[in-house]
Amino acid sequence: MSHDSQIELSLASKETPVADHRWLFSMPIDLLAFGGSAFLSLALLAVGWRMGILESETPEWTWITSVLLIDVAHVYATGFRVYFIPSELRRRLWLYTLTPLLSFVLGVCLYSESELLFWRCLAYIAVFHFVRQQAGWVALYRAKLCEQSGRWLDLATIYGATVWPLIWWHEHLPRRFWWFHENDFVPAQMELAGLLQPLYWSLLLAYGGKSIWNGMKKGIWNPGKDLVVGSTALCWYVGIVGLNSDYAFTVTNVLIHGIPYIVLVQWLRVHPGRTADPSTDSKHTLWKYLGLLWILAYCEEYMWDRGLWHEHSWIFGSPWTWEHGRFLFVPLLAVPQLTHYILDGFIWKRRTNPELTNLTNRDVR
Repeated sequence: MSHDSQIELSLASKETPVADHRWLFSMPIDLLAFGGSAFLSLALLAVGWRMGILESETPEWTWITSVLLIDVAHVYATGFRVYFIPSELRRRLWLYTLTPLLSFVLGVCLYSESELLFWRCLAYIAVFHFVRQQAGWVALYRAKLCEQSGRWLDLATIYGATVWPLIWWHEHLPRRFWWFHENDFVPAQMELAGLLQPLYWSLLLAYGGKSIWNGMKKGIWNPGKDLVVGSTALCWYVGIVGLNSDYAFTVTNVLIHGIPYIVLVQWLRVHPGRTADPSTDSKHTLWKYLGLLWILAYCEEYMWDRGLWHEHSWIFGSPWTWEHGRFLFVPLLAVPQLTHYILDGFIWKRRTNPELTNLTNRDVR
């Protein structure tokens, strides 16, 4: 190799840093998405404690920032993975067209039978979705670092960190907060949470011990996965078990779920491995992406509040009287949520999603 070639190779190696395979996106983005959302949740808890609002209903400013701009908005991010990409929409046309239709039909059937039954089914589908998303992050981090061992402990820990607080919640109803609607969870008197509590703490300790051992003795550390497991365990325990507060549950439940999801979809939009036309990169900036999500979220909540909740007239206006059409109105407005929950079980499987494979490809920069 000539001297000039050696210089060019040296300069190229300095300009193109080696990817850190411990992170899904990059260290700054991962830390902001997962660590930042958890830190923000805990910071808002501290703010709520100082303001004396932990014992009251979620204030309007928290509802707007957490529920409207994150929780509701992240539902529509699914559109940027499916409905706004013509090639992806054509790839599984029947799945993507029938899911909203069947969601509406199912919603009408449930709501016609019982309003409580409708909200109860929607709540449990949402709970399943929330739990599975955290397990999905763990699986992606394992794939990114090509981990071959410890899978059972990783999955048992993340499921324990989410399912055990839910069991405890069911056994201590009523609480000052619900998932969607009052009484949407079924009270349980099984005393199962007490029996499983030693297992819950044992799993967390075992996971922590394994992570420290792998890092110190084997030189293998997966900080992103540890961040997901640790922040999930902390936020779910504090928001559900530790505090009996609607405000606390909202900020701990919503932020660590919605923010990473929005980040994931945006990353796949701008990454060169995606199926969308790369020429659209310059047209679809982050703010346009967020702006459309927020507009859609506002429109949905506008309909919900004026037609059903009547809780935020200062931003949405006076209520409508749609008593006779509720059995159609409510299931129709729930279609985006149900579609989001159902499609998430398909669009984030790596074996059928080439774009997601790029996320865990060790060569991706």
